[in-house]
Amino acid sequence: MAKPSRMSRYTHPRTGPGARQRKSVVLTIVMTLMLIYALVPLFWLLVNSTKTQSALLNSFGLWFSGPFALFDNIAATLTYNDGVFVRWFANTLLYVVVGAGGATLLATLGGYGLAKFNFPGKRGVFAVVLGAVAIPGTALAVPTFLMFSQMGLTNTPWAVILPSLISPFGLYLIWTYALDAVPMEMLEAARMDGASELRTFFTISLRLLAPGLVTVLLFTVVATWNNYFLPLIMLSEPTWYPLTVGLNQWNSQAQTVGGDVIYNLVITGSLLTIVPIVVAFLFLQRYWQSGLSAGSVKA
Repeated sequence: MAKPSRMSRYTHPRTGPGARQRKSVVLTIVMTLMLIYALVPLFWLLVNSTKTQSALLNSFGLWFSGPFALFDNIAATLTYNDGVFVRWFANTLLYVVVGAGGATLLATLGGYGLAKFNFPGKRGVFAVVLGAVAIPGTALAVPTFLMFSQMGLTNTPWAVILPSLISPFGLYLIWTYALDAVPMEMLEAARMDGASELRTFFTISLRLLAPGLVTVLLFTVVATWNNYFLPLIMLSEPTWYPLTVGLNQWNSQAQTVGGDVIYNLVITGSLLTIVPIVVAFLFLQRYWQSGLSAGSVKA
């Protein structure tokens, strides 16, 4: 009987515990650097939001200096120019609730229908959706402006809301997710029990689509909240500005001679702008689960 070779008694040097440990250390270092890269701007924003105007202009940006003025800065930001920041915040909430919420609803209905029903031209619809995903939104901004200008909708909230209702990526995501998340056996069982398609969707399918729906909702909320270019070209009245365009207007004023007196308001306003997004992620992440239909159908 042949004896095992000496090399077979030991772990291969390229795949042994030592190699895996070195790989783990490298990955840990890379992830740590990425974490620092992502958190440093947020830390800078938080630190500088606590400074007075004079301390902000004459101190190191990555550490606290001078009196703690966060709450004074927040009050000044909310009351500056007759509280225009509050108006911008309300506008952004309107665009997010109606635009992102509507986009999520339409994407869910459309993606579910495309995943679970057959109809003529389905392949063509699939090709159109994929093509729409590949087109950047900025490329459609100018044609959309020209079309809305002919319709008399520019400088109105509808100029921001209506384009936000279309989310090709959200539709595609729900489409692909619904293919496996909603078993056809459950739908057939519900139909045999006499449930209508509408009742089946809201009582069965919608629960199973919850993780994909929340994912699309987060994508559309972030995209609408951070939308800048479309409102910039659609809106000329500051009272309808979202936070992105309004804060950029403040920042432009801060760059002018004598305008640096509102530089602390720009920073504090930017901090207040990201708080709702963080809260939304923390609130919705508990719904971000998979495998809700596990065990519902036997193989």
